Amino acid sequence: MSTGLARAGVRSVARITARPDGRGGTSLPVLESEGSFAVRRTRAARHGEARVMLVGAMTGPLGGDRCSVEARAEPGARLHIGSVAATLALPGQDKEPAHHDVRLSVGDGARLDWLPEQLISVDGSDLRVTTRVDLAPGAHLVLREEQVLGRAGEGPGRLGSRLTLRRAGRPLLDQELAFGPGAPGGWDGPAVLAGYRALGQLVVVRPGFETDKPAAEVLDGPVTGALTPLAGPAVVVTALAPDALTLRKALDVALHRLA
Repeated sequence: MSTGLARAGVRSVARITARPDGRGGTSLPVLESEGSFAVRRTRAARHGEARVMLVGAMTGPLGGDRCSVEARAEPGARLHIGSVAATLALPGQDKEPAHHDVRLSVGDGARLDWLPEQLISVDGSDLRVTTRVDLAPGAHLVLREEQVLGRAGEGPGRLGSRLTLRRAGRPLLDQELAFGPGAPGGWDGPAVLAGYRALGQLVVVRPGFETDKPAAEVLDGPVTGALTPLAGPAVVVTALAPDALTLRKALDVALHRLA
C-alpha cells in the first residue's frame, strides 16, 4: 500500500464493525488497527453507507508477516471497504510465507462491499491469502479480488489463495488457487492462466437473485472469462487479462451490471 520500512514478522490487524445509526445512516462503533494497517473513514458515495479505506503504514507484507482484516456489517448496515493503493507481496529476511487473512460477516438486510486494490505478487515473495465470508440469508455482498503475478519484466512470487463463502451456515463457494514457483504443475499452462498475468473475480450475492439470477455467459473483449451462477442467490465473474488495467475495466463493467 504505502512505502516505508518494514520488519519481518510484523503482526497487523484491522477491525471494523458497521451498525445502523437509527437515522438512516451507518455508524462505525469499531474502527481500529495496529501494526502495518491504518483505517480511515471517508466520504460515502451512497446514502446510508459507511465507507472505510485501508491504508498501509509499512511496505509489505514481507516473509513471516501476518496481517488480518475483520469486518462485520450488522443487520441493516451498509459498509464499503476499499484500500488506497495496491498491496505488494515482497520477499523478506524471514523465509517463512506471509499470511493475509480476511474475515467478513454480513447480517440480514445488510450490505458489504469488499473492493480493495490489486495484490501484486513480486518475484521472490511467498504469500498465502485466506478470505472467509459468513452471510445471513438476507445479506448482500459485493466482493472483488484481483491478483497480478509479477511486476513489469519479472516473474511472480509464490501466491496461494483460498476463498470460502457460507450463507446461512451452508457452503456457497469454496475455491483454492496456487501460482508461481513451487505451485502444482500446470498453473501457467493453457488450461489455467495460458500466459496471462492478471486474474480476478467478482462475487455478488443478492437476495433478489433467488428469483431473477443472470444466466451463465462468456465475457467479451480483451479478457478471457465467464459469468457463472452459483447454487444460491449469487454469481461469480472470473477473468484473466494481460494486465491490471484491462482486468479492472472488465470487472468494473460486471460490477456496474450486477451490483
